[in-house]
Amino acid sequence: MKSVPHTTHAMRFAEAAEELDRHAPRLRLKPEAPTTGWVDGAWWPHSLDLTAELPSLLSALTARLGRVERVTYHLAAWPPTARRLRSGDEQSDVRLEGFRSQHTATLTVIGTGARRRLTLLVIPPDADPDLAHHALLTAARRGNGDTADTLLAALGEETAV
Repeated sequence: MKSVPHTTHAMRFAEAAEELDRHAPRLRLKPEAPTTGWVDGAWWPHSLDLTAELPSLLSALTARLGRVERVTYHLAAWPPTARRLRSGDEQSDVRLEGFRSQHTATLTVIGTGARRRLTLLVIPPDADPDLAHHALLTAARRGNGDTADTLLAALGEETAV
């Protein structure tokens, strides 16, 4: 009987871990406490395809928000997208609403739970990984009051609202 090389199992494990990482939301939230600052945390999507990125984000946020009803974003920050997104096992629709008045680097997720709304800093998908990780942690730090512009400045990003 021929044995399978150990590297084959290690490679399969590494590929599976990489696949999970591609689909896991890169998200950090402030601890549950009274609201402080401009954002409640940060999200670093893998792409600018909002309908592809939202399902994993919304799934991660249901523990804090309950069922998600609505997501708002700046119209110019994302390519055109559907107005509704089927989400979760409940097969419920989530309304996607773009506004010109919302900050270009934020996304607001509105749910049915006691804490009904989270505003997230959106870190550009192509941001430097080390700087993006730092921005994720800074935005989610308890008591952080930095604006989206201040947080993005650390990435070398400029925003136009």
